[in-house]
Amino acid sequence: MPPGTTSGRTDPGPDEPEPTGPGPTGPTGPNGLNESNGLNESNGPNEPNEPASGVGRRAAVTALALAASSALVPVRPARAATRAGAAKVPKVPANFMWGVATSGFQAEGSFPDSNWTRYAAQKKPGVTDPYKNSVDFRHHYPEDISRARALGVKVFRTSIEWARVEPKRGRRDPAALAYYDDLVRRIRAAGMRPMLTLDHWVVPGWVVDQGGWTNPRTVGDWLDEAAFVVRRYRGMGVIWITFNEASQYLVREFTDEPLTAAQAATMQAALVKTHRAAYDLIHRLDPGAPVSSNVAYGTILNGFMDGVLFDHVTDKLDFVGVDYYYGASLTNTTATNAATGEPWKVDPEPDGLYYVLRNYQRRLPRLPLYVVENGFPTDNGKARADGYTRSQHLRDHIYWLQRAIGDGVKVVGYNYWSLTDNYEWGGYRPRFGLYTVDALTDPKLTRRPTDAVATYRGIIAGRGVPSGYTPVRKPAWCTVEDPSTCLVPTPTPPAQ
Repeated sequence: MPPGTTSGRTDPGPDEPEPTGPGPTGPTGPNGLNESNGLNESNGPNEPNEPASGVGRRAAVTALALAASSALVPVRPARAATRAGAAKVPKVPANFMWGVATSGFQAEGSFPDSNWTRYAAQKKPGVTDPYKNSVDFRHHYPEDISRARALGVKVFRTSIEWARVEPKRGRRDPAALAYYDDLVRRIRAAGMRPMLTLDHWVVPGWVVDQGGWTNPRTVGDWLDEAAFVVRRYRGMGVIWITFNEASQYLVREFTDEPLTAAQAATMQAALVKTHRAAYDLIHRLDPGAPVSSNVAYGTILNGFMDGVLFDHVTDKLDFVGVDYYYGASLTNTTATNAATGEPWKVDPEPDGLYYVLRNYQRRLPRLPLYVVENGFPTDNGKARADGYTRSQHLRDHIYWLQRAIGDGVKVVGYNYWSLTDNYEWGGYRPRFGLYTVDALTDPKLTRRPTDAVATYRGIIAGRGVPSGYTPVRKPAWCTVEDPSTCLVPTPTPPAQ
């Protein structure tokens, strides 16, 4: 239902006085992504773009069934054969938005009834560890915000969890609101901008009980909650994300709930309807605030995955949010390990980020791009057999991001996933954190810095990789992201 219509709640509608939220402590900054980064700070809703198709993240067979109704329209590949003498790897702009990312359920601990607390308890497919108290961000967030500030980042991404805010229909938890108010206040007071995700795959238990996204009522309930949250934090420089990786959200629900093919189609349509309505809602309540839904890039299945949400909402995005973890080429098909729950076995292809950014920019040339997630999983913190380190992985990806900027791609920001290790949708074995945490064995949940903490701090201070840097990982041969690499290798000039 539209925001402001009745749903049995006593909350004010979007045009009524908003509830008391955190005060305007800390820097407000521009409300939008600033003009020199590709989106004017006073931007309203975007003008329609040409419909696009594209490329999603997991190589899961179930994803093919889910997206069978979506046509895979080929994308004209980015031209990889830029002349070595013309290729540039410049520093990022001075106002580039460096960030870190996490999500509420994955990190907070002490989590209320939700679809995912139930999946963990029921040991759904892929669940290997109990949720326990995760890394207890709920009580460690002041120190974790300080850690982020010490890195020099300007964006802190997390999620406002519906299941925590409204654990029962129509009853919002004052303690949860006080926690999120203080979280947002501290992020801003630390000189960082909040990037707030409204739905990171988690809904309250009462929404599950009413049928989740297969019940038409959920669309209205979700929008009502979104209106409440946006009213509370409007005017605070928030970058809004509606749905995190909608394609993967659908795949997860399809396999974990589980859903029938017809129910999956209903959920897909509901996500599209909800995002489109939420985009307009947020622009009405928080004018000028940038809004998007980050896509999960997934190699050969990306055209199918983008058909879940992205292709249907290109006129309702203020920037293209890209999550890039894995690439694939004729000599590297290890990305399939991500679909089987062993992402640490994937052989990274950092250059894939370059091709992906170029392709999305070509599809939506009017919009800036933001790397909302990028990170490096290890096997329970152990070193990789090939010796490739978190620092090398980070530098290599930033090199290729800079390379994309040198080619004219309007990349305005980058978030590292994640600040700390967390619950990776079923277990703690994959470790993505800049700070590692022994969630299953350390009662104190001590945050220990990895080698990449100093590396990321240096990258931020230096506006990119060191001058003269070239990637440790050589560009892939014949990558699926750009078939022209089968003929001509992509040059890797030293960074400026």
